[in-house]
Amino acid sequence: MIPAPFEYHAPKSLEEALRLLDRHGDEAKLLAGGHSLLPMMKLRLAAPRFVIDLGRLKGLDYIREEQGMIAIGAMTTHAEIENSSLLRAKCPLLSETAAAIGDVQVRNRGTLGGSLAHADPAADYPASILALEAQMTMNSSMGVRAVDAAEFFLDMLTTQLRPGEILTEIRVPALGKGTGAAYCKLSQPASGYAVVGVAARVTLAAGKLAQIAVGVTGVGPKAYRAVNVEDALRGKKASEKLLAEAARHAARGVEALADLHASAGYRSEMAAVFTRRALERAVARAAGTKA
Repeated sequence: MIPAPFEYHAPKSLEEALRLLDRHGDEAKLLAGGHSLLPMMKLRLAAPRFVIDLGRLKGLDYIREEQGMIAIGAMTTHAEIENSSLLRAKCPLLSETAAAIGDVQVRNRGTLGGSLAHADPAADYPASILALEAQMTMNSSMGVRAVDAAEFFLDMLTTQLRPGEILTEIRVPALGKGTGAAYCKLSQPASGYAVVGVAARVTLAAGKLAQIAVGVTGVGPKAYRAVNVEDALRGKKASEKLLAEAARHAARGVEALADLHASAGYRSEMAAVFTRRALERAVARAAGTKA
């Protein structure tokens, strides 16, 4: 199908993009990789009068280490995250997650910021962003503000982004010795989206699970921290039995989605399965026994 008529803008600076966003308000939509907005426009599910393409902005596609954190520009592509030597060495969870997204074409075009701002309930990144306890930076003509990942995702396709704001940077921790992380997913074969996706980050100290964070995507209307799983594990010695028992709580308290790909009951069961797998892999990596 053909989109409704719209006016196209391709600003070359963040300041110009923010001015356009202020000028056109709710009638404008931001275009990053385009994998979500363009199909919606073609189906007439979205009909913005103005499209502001962020693809030509300078300075928003970077990956660099700053004061023990890794800063990633919002326009950094999935492929750049997948292949970053810095991320592979110091925060491999993001590279592993990026490698699980869609196909080569999608990874070469799609962006980290675009995916997070869209907040699709089946997107891969939100689970890992939550497990990493990342920080999101948003710019507007009024200034800059930061929001923790735990507060960023509000509901299906809804985030903390306010009118006139652009997500510009994501900051994640560099993972130290004794910390392991993993992302495991059940993919929808046609789209590559997560029917269920689980990211786990664990830190071992004296043989016990000193720190743990589990992010889940694909199950509910938004990605979430599986706090019941975390509480069942924290401070205990990791074992196959313990991890399996804790993983049973992965969908507890969550109203699981049901669609043509999976029933609510199936999603809940798979949340437990893939949480256990992610935990086992993360613990093995933290212990240095598995790549």
